[in-house]
Amino acid sequence: MLYEIATLTVKLGTAAKAVAGIGEYVGASEAKGSLLGCWASEISDLNQLLVLRSFADHEAWRSERERALRTPNPFNAGDAITQLNFDTYAPFPFLPPVAPGRYGNVYEIRTYRLKHGGVAPTIAAWEAAIPERVKLSPLSIAMYSLDGPPRFTHIWPFASLDSRAAVRAESVAKGVWPPKGGPDWLTGDMRSIVALPTAISPLA
Repeated sequence: MLYEIATLTVKLGTAAKAVAGIGEYVGASEAKGSLLGCWASEISDLNQLLVLRSFADHEAWRSERERALRTPNPFNAGDAITQLNFDTYAPFPFLPPVAPGRYGNVYEIRTYRLKHGGVAPTIAAWEAAIPERVKLSPLSIAMYSLDGPPRFTHIWPFASLDSRAAVRAESVAKGVWPPKGGPDWLTGDMRSIVALPTAISPLA
């Protein structure tokens, strides 16, 4: 199983049309993979659409990446896109596949740069800590990058920004988060996007 986040930066005022195009593009008969999430950035860089998809294997992923790279109209939103980035991931192996459903009105997508050699100990630390952490709020996915610098991304749904703040404070107060030893492997380059599910998002 592979995951991909495509980040589309779009022109001001074009997001709604771009979302419609994304829905058509990922649902086309020739498309590979499964749409899991489509969010619009709300806090962080604006005018961005983030598209999360899963792929059963490398061949399906490669076929779909080639389709996007070889067309002048990727995601049926070519006229709106000013920048298009792709990030490819493998899931933390102890986690179940992403399950579409209604989990929250607000999603936080966090990406942390890792020191070299940090993937394995980070996975181990998370595996030990996640059972208690998800009692407070669900985790959509945690996954490590297969391209670019060593890093991992985790996606969390929340009912609201207030709920997010309360859950994060409670997790620290109870000592269940962050994972023991996990921060030792972080470089300090940590980024967060707060985003809202679009109308086509299976994760909502």
